[in-house]
Amino acid sequence: MSKDIKRIEAVLDEKVRPALRTHGGEIAVDHLEDGVLYVKLLGQCAGCPSADLTNETIVEAELTRALPELVRKVAVIQTVSDELWEQAKRLLRDHRL
Repeated sequence: MSKDIKRIEAVLDEKVRPALRTHGGEIAVDHLEDGVLYVKLLGQCAGCPSADLTNETIVEAELTRALPELVRKVAVIQTVSDELWEQAKRLLRDHRL
């Protein structure tokens, strides 16, 4: 893990993850490129209709405030969580539905 990612992870641990966890969410860093941090929202935050607002008001705000020389913007990579895939598979296998 690079020194820059370690600094980002420290801010996420202190300022962002506690807020996301109150709603059953989590965040994972994908990569940093030219001042843009790409992240995945996980848990209850994955696919949430408020994900963009969460990113702007919590994730991006905290990171750009704490590390302006490193992070200019945060972009959310939209994915389907492994948990959601597994839940969908269980539903499809259950012939009673």
